[in-house]
Amino acid sequence: MLNGIYAPIPTPFGANGEIAREPFRKNLEWWGKSSLQGLVVAGTNGEAALLDYEEKVEAFSFTREILPGNMKVIAGTGCESARATTRLNKAAADCECDAVLVLNPGYFKGSLDDKTLSHYFFHVAESSPLPVILYNMPRNTGLNMGSGLVVELSRHPNIVGIKDSSGNIVQISEIVSGAPADFVMFAGSANFLLPALAVGAAGGTLALANIMPGECIRLKTLFDQGHLREAKELQLSLLEINHAVTTRWGVAGLKAAMDLLGLYGGPPRLPLLPLGQEEIEALRELLKQG
Repeated sequence: MLNGIYAPIPTPFGANGEIAREPFRKNLEWWGKSSLQGLVVAGTNGEAALLDYEEKVEAFSFTREILPGNMKVIAGTGCESARATTRLNKAAADCECDAVLVLNPGYFKGSLDDKTLSHYFFHVAESSPLPVILYNMPRNTGLNMGSGLVVELSRHPNIVGIKDSSGNIVQISEIVSGAPADFVMFAGSANFLLPALAVGAAGGTLALANIMPGECIRLKTLFDQGHLREAKELQLSLLEINHAVTTRWGVAGLKAAMDLLGLYGGPPRLPLLPLGQEEIEALRELLKQG
């Protein structure tokens, strides 16, 4: 069963715009020494929408090669078509990843009702050689996968969980309540990790875990041990820095934070722009406070 804290890692690019393998290696080695359960590759923070097929497969393969064998690799494979998603799922299996994270399509959102999405995900799950984790990210796709749809999908034996980034605790609660007991709920942001754990989440895939894995893991540990006051205090202390590397400055903010902390973030890929100097200084101050 999947559980614990995962970091959805950025894809490092060099000055030439290609994947920077040596900085990537050093980042992976650093995460590999942490107590994270694993990494998510080519997700939102990995700029998956801006990567081509070959780059995604390279990132899957390289991560699995460098990361210790006891840490899981979850491959972000969601594409707009079932055909493309299925192809990437098979490539992730060839790279010896442990599961796939499948974002729902969103471009034809006017036609993507629950019936259509259900058919899409069942088709993907039937053909996937790896367990499928659903990915609900309404801020980016423009569609929310409601609890009724997710509970329906949770009945498929190869759909094993969901990363829910909606922040809707009622919806998260309804999914946990209605899905099979072994269906895994992951909080999609450190902003609501504690509330999600309180209603039954098994962990989280958190942007903040890239730069503060110890704090994210400690929050779950405090909850598991029943130290709720300390867990609440830690949760509240993480809100501002988490906001900075997610909603406020997004991928560019996360990459800048990595650079400031001695990891390699590097530039995002166009159309995303790097932070300006004033933004970097503001981020530096927030990191000092943490």
